[in-house]
Amino acid sequence: MTTLERYARRYLEDGPNLAWLLAVNVLAILVGVQFYVGTLPEVPVYLWAFYADSPAALFLVTLSLATLLPNLGRPLDAAPRNRALAYLHTLAFAWLVKYGVWTFVSLNLGFSAYFGPPWNPDAFWSYWFIVVTHLGFVVEAYLLPYFGATTRGALATTLVALLANDAIDYLLGYHPPLRYEPDLLLPAATVALSVLAVAGAASAFDRLPNTAGPE
Repeated sequence: MTTLERYARRYLEDGPNLAWLLAVNVLAILVGVQFYVGTLPEVPVYLWAFYADSPAALFLVTLSLATLLPNLGRPLDAAPRNRALAYLHTLAFAWLVKYGVWTFVSLNLGFSAYFGPPWNPDAFWSYWFIVVTHLGFVVEAYLLPYFGATTRGALATTLVALLANDAIDYLLGYHPPLRYEPDLLLPAATVALSVLAVAGAASAFDRLPNTAGPE
């Protein structure tokens, strides 16, 4: 059993630990939303879910983890698997991986606007804290394959949704607030991350058996 699997079983099979993880995610959503509050009025309401990328990723994974509540007391292998859950888990995984890594990439492309020694309050909160917590998204994403599965339809839908998000960010100009004006490198990296996140999901998840119904 790998280290990550041991943590997955410790936190996802035990009621208090799962409740703690869900609570941390909800708190992180609220903290993340605060980052966007000042600019949300400039964005159409129907695009808010695509604009607030990190809170959206955390919301998806919170829903994904909450599906384990009826499974408490049983091993992760006994968690329910069906088409609807395959779509949810795949979306959550890809959104977490993409925007966990995207944050690291975007802050380092604007390195001079964010970086500083960790004892500098602005650098601590604007660079170190954000980078470390968002890379934690990737770790959390890799808990999901221990109880979830995917399908070709879920992977295709997730890729389309991520690329649509990229178009909204860079063609319509509704990307998360940055301290610098991004050049073409950031949009190109973002599209590449969309593809890589879905490829990661395809590699990490088991495929749902065809007996579960149409994709």
